[in-house]
Amino acid sequence: MQEHTIIIADDHPLFRDALRQAVIGMEGRQSIVEAGDFAAARRAAGAHADADLMLLDLAMPGVSGFSGLMALRSEFASLPIVIVSATDDATTIRRALELGASGFISKSSGIDDIRRSIQTVLAGDIATPGSYRDGQEQDPDVADLIHRLHTLTPQQSRVLTMLGEGLLNKQIAYELGVSEATIKAHVSAILLKLDVDSRTQAVIQLGKINMAMVA
Repeated sequence: MQEHTIIIADDHPLFRDALRQAVIGMEGRQSIVEAGDFAAARRAAGAHADADLMLLDLAMPGVSGFSGLMALRSEFASLPIVIVSATDDATTIRRALELGASGFISKSSGIDDIRRSIQTVLAGDIATPGSYRDGQEQDPDVADLIHRLHTLTPQQSRVLTMLGEGLLNKQIAYELGVSEATIKAHVSAILLKLDVDSRTQAVIQLGKINMAMVA
């Protein structure tokens, strides 16, 4: 009998319980790991390299908007991540998918719909709400930014998200276990790829993809 390891990362215990119930109701054996904030979600992903799926709340304590998705995608490239959010407009869903999510579950979904979405991703497909209709990014600047973000290496993506958290070069170097000179080189490459002149402008660019969530 097939067993799946699924990480449930959400800061609301009641919704974590709803996701747990959806997972438990699936066929086969399910091993569930829970995380209540982004740091715990990252630790869980690192501790469970064989995890089959992460269900990630888009509004987790310790991270801002899509930055969490980007950070986890760059660090755990083989881990499928499904975004779970109460903000479920078409723009938010599309941007989540463009930034590497394997699916999107609205928090207004019933348990049966959540379960079907999880099973869809475990089967290797992309899961989106039934009402979602794919389309083109309406903001050309954001479309260009997402294209530029895709040119970053995994390590550059990690550095960018850490810049967004307000960390200094020496702090990032310590976290990643590399020299400060290496981080400076990464920052220079990031500025070039994003076509900006300063780390502050890079962070501002990063914030643009989250604007739809608060509009």
